[in-house]
Amino acid sequence: MVSEADRARLEALDKRIAAAKEAAEPKRSPRQDSHSQAQLAWRMVIELVAGLAIGFGIGYGLDTLLGTMPVFLVLFIFAGLAAGVKTMLRSAREVQEKAETSARQGED
Repeated sequence: MVSEADRARLEALDKRIAAAKEAAEPKRSPRQDSHSQAQLAWRMVIELVAGLAIGFGIGYGLDTLLGTMPVFLVLFIFAGLAAGVKTMLRSAREVQEKAETSARQGED
């Protein structure tokens, strides 16, 4: 059905397409990797601080409304810390999965 000449042309076309895709793909520099690591670190710090701040705000608000000053403040600060740590771990897991998939694609 398909002649040898057509097959050879298709193979040559495939090679040219692969070469064009490789040339168009931007190369990552080590500097970009260090920036992404710094961005990841700041993201995790911000997530932790945001959890603490939200816990502080909710606890202080409840203590002010109910007149029980340190009780809810302490409880919600710990709850905010736990939520911040959980969010940080989820972010780290996402980055790890992303790195693993890119490493697998590099092996293929």
